[in-house]
Amino acid sequence: MEFNQESNEEQNSNEDMIDEENNQSTTQQWLQDNLRIIVSIFIVVIIAAGIYSYSNRSQNVDQEEQTEQSDILKDLTKNDGKTETETSSDAKTADKTDNKTDKTSSVTTSQETDQSFIETAGKGDGTTKLARKALADYLEKNSDSSLTPEHKIYIEDYLRKNVGHKGGVKIGTSVEFSKSLIGDAIAKSKNLSDGQLKNLHKYALRVPSLS
Repeated sequence: MEFNQESNEEQNSNEDMIDEENNQSTTQQWLQDNLRIIVSIFIVVIIAAGIYSYSNRSQNVDQEEQTEQSDILKDLTKNDGKTETETSSDAKTADKTDNKTDKTSSVTTSQETDQSFIETAGKGDGTTKLARKALADYLEKNSDSSLTPEHKIYIEDYLRKNVGHKGGVKIGTSVEFSKSLIGDAIAKSKNLSDGQLKNLHKYALRVPSLS
């Protein structure tokens, strides 16, 4: 009886070892069969985490740049009706409107009177470009070497906002800039602080012809 009992115990122990070996073999086989899938999932998770992190960093940078630009424009236009951002938007809108026309004229024409410069829009001209041309015409007769591109950016924006022209600008539209208004804009530009002129530098870089 004791021999049979010991034999049964030994047999059960062997069966347990066989079951354990079978389980280990099954686990190893499963890992081998699915290793490629597991690695692929791991790589996808890493890539997704990297994209999410980069997206958050980019968004934070954009928000910081927008906040900085907003603060600069507020300093420059405390007493004006529109900001430089609105100025740029208006000019782009006018340019898009002009580009849709089928008329063939492509050159801005100018006429000088005793009191003003009358600028007639060509293809691609908006109020800002007409103001730029009026200032250039004025400086041909009244040269001022102290004016920098930054001063001129301020002057053309001042003229655009104060010229009194109503409605959009199309090919053939004439806008009259009084010489007294141009002189006033030049005088105001010379009262800008060094910090304000520095802030205008990035806008001046967009208009190489002002140099």
